Amino acid sequence: MPSSENENSEDQPKLDELLSLEEAAELSGLSSRHLRNLASKGEIWAKKLGRNWFTTEQAVKEYLARDRRPGPKPEKDPDNDKRD
Repeated sequence: MPSSENENSEDQPKLDELLSLEEAAELSGLSSRHLRNLASKGEIWAKKLGRNWFTTEQAVKEYLARDRRPGPKPEKDPDNDKRD
C-alpha cells in the first residue's frame, strides 16, 4: 500500500531544484530571515530538511508575483474593467 508521501511526490520538486533560503534571498532581494518566516507560515512553498529550510526558484517567483501589500484589497468592478 503506497504511503501518502509517495502519492504527492509528483508535486514535490527534484533535489536539484532546491535552493537554500540564503540563495533564494539573493534571487528575490528579500532577506533569508523573511523567507524563513514566510516558509514557517506556509506563505511560500518550502521544506525543512534537518535544521535548514529549502525552497525553489519557482516558489520564490510565484510569491513575488502575488499582491503582497498589507490591508484590504480593492474590490474589482466589472464595469470599470472594460477596455475600449
